[in-house]
Amino acid sequence: MKSPALKTSRLILAVLVFVVITLSFIDFRNIIPDKWFTIILYLQFVPSVLNFMNMPALATAGFIFVLGLTLVTGRTYCSVLCPLGICQDIVSRIGGKFRRKFRKFGYGKPYIILRHLILALTLIVMLAGSVFLISLLDPYSIFGRTATYFFQPLVLLVNNLIAAVTSFFDNYVIFKVDFIKIPLAAYILPVLLLVLVTWLSFTRGRLYCNTLCPVGTFLGLISRVSFLRIRIEESHCTHCGLCAANCKASCIDFKNEDVDLSRCVTCFNCISVCPDNAVSYGFKKAAAVKETDEPDQAKRGFIGGMLALLALMPRILKAQDAPIPRKESTVPENRTSPVCPPGGISIDHFNTYCTACSLCVSACPNNVIIPSINEYGFSGIMQPRMDYHKGFCNFECIRCTEVCPSGALLPLVLEAKKLTQIGKVNFIKENCIVETEKTDCGACSEHCPTKAVQMVPYIGNLVIPEVNNEICVGCGACEYACPTKPFKAIFVDGNPVHQDAKKPDEEELKVKELDEFPF
Repeated sequence: MKSPALKTSRLILAVLVFVVITLSFIDFRNIIPDKWFTIILYLQFVPSVLNFMNMPALATAGFIFVLGLTLVTGRTYCSVLCPLGICQDIVSRIGGKFRRKFRKFGYGKPYIILRHLILALTLIVMLAGSVFLISLLDPYSIFGRTATYFFQPLVLLVNNLIAAVTSFFDNYVIFKVDFIKIPLAAYILPVLLLVLVTWLSFTRGRLYCNTLCPVGTFLGLISRVSFLRIRIEESHCTHCGLCAANCKASCIDFKNEDVDLSRCVTCFNCISVCPDNAVSYGFKKAAAVKETDEPDQAKRGFIGGMLALLALMPRILKAQDAPIPRKESTVPENRTSPVCPPGGISIDHFNTYCTACSLCVSACPNNVIIPSINEYGFSGIMQPRMDYHKGFCNFECIRCTEVCPSGALLPLVLEAKKLTQIGKVNFIKENCIVETEKTDCGACSEHCPTKAVQMVPYIGNLVIPEVNNEICVGCGACEYACPTKPFKAIFVDGNPVHQDAKKPDEEELKVKELDEFPF
């Protein structure tokens, strides 16, 4: 096939995929139904592999479709379905406008040893039970963090500027939205990776995709034996070099009429620019096979890689009636474990399957989920955790469990989520202003949706919190509401393994109506 329509079709599909995935991260109002995102997220390679390892089923086996697609068509995943790959193409196209400063593309070194070393190291670390390297280098996760840390704040900024203008005209259809409070330290790795990928794309096209990305290298092993591939017909080729100059993967050696299929992302640029119709896309020709006496290392690597892979198989306000402490609290919160989001089952499970794509961070309506720094250890850096100083887990929300593509957060129905204990409440009497300032408070009890925090008689007419961990779900509403600083008088300590909470007594449970809820 030599039709320019190949490139046009690829561009249309790539733009559609890029828009849908980007919207899944920046749609802070949840206007677009989740089902629009489901198919595209289902086909993201690394999240699908991890999800399948966690829950082997057809509903989690999107990576198998990607493997089959690669075997038939080559690395079309990288040029059509991978959001970071599409981003690289956009940046590369911009870099192409500066031809005087940055040279045109041409055949580049394949860096075979480096590529396969990174892939092997990633698989070894993965087999050892850590997803640190894969979450660091996975293209979907890199794009997800970029969208959450940089794209969404820009969208929120524009939204808030428009809201500020329209409010002057008493029009509140567009309202102000709070930014996600991501720790500055959490930006270090995302910024470094964003700069690296952007610079390589700007100057060298798909160099990251074909050198550092373990997904690209793995799919490249399969694409070497794909049924459909880019071909150069020697009888028509005049060696003008236009195909190589426009190949963003730098995989065309026009002098020898050879295409490195392990790096080719089937972008079809070469077909659209060839003036002699010498470049085509079709089935492998027997005559094109070059006989060598050397063993086929690519096939060995492909089989080894496959075996390794199969072996893995509304921000809301605090209570207006909460008192303002006059003294600073003095006793630190003795938190022994971070709190991972509901659906995580356990910290080990969560750390094993989370690729730190930050989709749950972006989707959380209360902004309580933030990237970790060292709470999970170095290998869990950027994996989300609950920060109850910045928000609380809405008792009626299961949003994060619905959007997770990797199976790190398993789907929970609302009834099950309300009885899942992700942490236990702890009371520090020495920090409580009822004790230190002999004044009324009770903000923690007012906010608790299960009444695991109750006010009991203390001194005179004063009442003080008393906790019942049997019915506590660890939502953090009490900790968020507590007015003491810098240390809270009540806090949630994470459960390393999520537990079942007892159902509260309906007679004692008095959840306030939404218009009376004191946040």
